[in-house]
Amino acid sequence: MGICWCKQKDEDHDTYVPQPANNHNVNNIIHQPISPVSTQYSFKVSRTPDASYVDRLVLETLGVIATLVDNEQEPPNSMLLLHNIADNEEGWIQVVNSMINVIPLLDPLGPSVITLLLDDCPLPSKESVLKVVNMLNLSRETAIVGRLNPPRQRNICVVLGCIAEKLAGPRNMEILNDGTIDYLLTNLNQDSNPNVILFSLIALEKFAQTSQNKITIMKKLEQFPTCPISALERWKEEDHYLKRQVGFCAQWVLDNLFVMDNRNYTYQTVNMDNINAMLNTSDVSEYLKISPDGLEARCDAYSFESVRCTAQADTGIWYYEVCIITPGVMQIGWATKNSNFLNHEGYGIGDDRYSLAYDGCRKLIWYNAKSDPQNLPRWEAGDILGCLLDLDTQQIIFSVNGTSLPPCMHVFTMAK
Repeated sequence: MGICWCKQKDEDHDTYVPQPANNHNVNNIIHQPISPVSTQYSFKVSRTPDASYVDRLVLETLGVIATLVDNEQEPPNSMLLLHNIADNEEGWIQVVNSMINVIPLLDPLGPSVITLLLDDCPLPSKESVLKVVNMLNLSRETAIVGRLNPPRQRNICVVLGCIAEKLAGPRNMEILNDGTIDYLLTNLNQDSNPNVILFSLIALEKFAQTSQNKITIMKKLEQFPTCPISALERWKEEDHYLKRQVGFCAQWVLDNLFVMDNRNYTYQTVNMDNINAMLNTSDVSEYLKISPDGLEARCDAYSFESVRCTAQADTGIWYYEVCIITPGVMQIGWATKNSNFLNHEGYGIGDDRYSLAYDGCRKLIWYNAKSDPQNLPRWEAGDILGCLLDLDTQQIIFSVNGTSLPPCMHVFTMAK
C-alpha cells in the first residue's frame, strides 16, 4: 500500500508552529490544533519557527515514514506540523530549504519524503516558487560548484521535479528559465554524482510535460555537439545499479519525450527472441514506465502504479525472479485478473483480496491492504526477490537472495 494522505485545511485558523525552548522569538503566540481531525491536541506555537526546528521535523518524518503502512493511518505529528508551517509563504520556503539541506543522499526513502511532504503541503503561490528558484541561483556555474555537495544538489533536483509536476502550464514555464535549464543540463555531465544526474533527468522529464517547456528543452539539447542524454543511455546495462537507473531513464525520455531524428526507437532494435512473458502494457496503470523488452518497470510519479504480466498461471507450479534495482517501496507478487489498480488512492498488488505481495523496503507481506512484518533485512539494489506460486498445494512463497519467507495461503480463497 502506498502512502496517500489528504488532509483538509482549516481555513478559519491562522497557522502557527511550536518553538524549541531556546527560541526567544515569541511574538504572536496562540494555541492551535495541529490537525483539523485531531482537535484534542493543541500546541503553543509561533508564526516564525527556528530553522533547526524545521530541520528536525523533516528528519523525524524521514525516520518514521517506513513505519506508515496504512492509508487510513494518522500522519505523524512531525508531518502535520510541517504541513502547518508551510501554510504561509515564509513557512513553505523554510520547509523546502530544510528538505534541500538535511535529507541525506543514501537514504532510499529521501526523495520519496520530499515528494510526500511537498504533495501534502498547501499548494504554493507562483511568487513563493519563484522566490525559491531565485534563492537557489541556478545556473551552469552553480551546477559545477555543486558537485562538491551531491546531497544538496540531488535534493534541489527532486524539489524542482516535484514543483514541475505540481504546477503545470504557464506557471511551470516561468520556473524553467535559462538558469534552471542550464543547471539541469549541466548536471547531466558524467562527472556529476549519479544521484544528481538521475533526478536532473527526472526533473527535465516532468518540466517537459508542458509542451512549450518540451520545445524549449529540445532547442537547448540541439545546441550540444552530442546530446548528453544519449551518452547516458549507454549506462542502461551497467552493473552499477544507480547508473543503470540513469540509463533506463535516459532511454525512456529519448523514446517518449526528447525524440532525436537520427536515433531509432529502442523497441525497433531490442531482441525479443528469448522472451516468453513480459509486463503487459495493456494491463497497467497510467504512469508506470516499462522498458521496450517488457522486463523492467519504474515509477517516478507520486501515485502507486501497478502492472500485470502477459502470462496466466492456471495449474502447476510457477516461479519468477526480480532483480531489485531501486531499494525503495515496491509491492511485488501475484495477482488475479480481479485485482484492481487504484493508483491515486495508493492501492496496488497486495491491497485487495485478489493479490499478494512482498515489500522488502518496509519488510512486509501484503494481503487485502493488511501487512504482516517479516524478519529479513531491508532489500538493497542487486538483491534477488523470488516469487513461487504452487497451485497444487495452494501456497505462495517469497524469498530474498535464497532465504525463504513463510508460506502464504491467504489469496487462494478468492482465486478460483
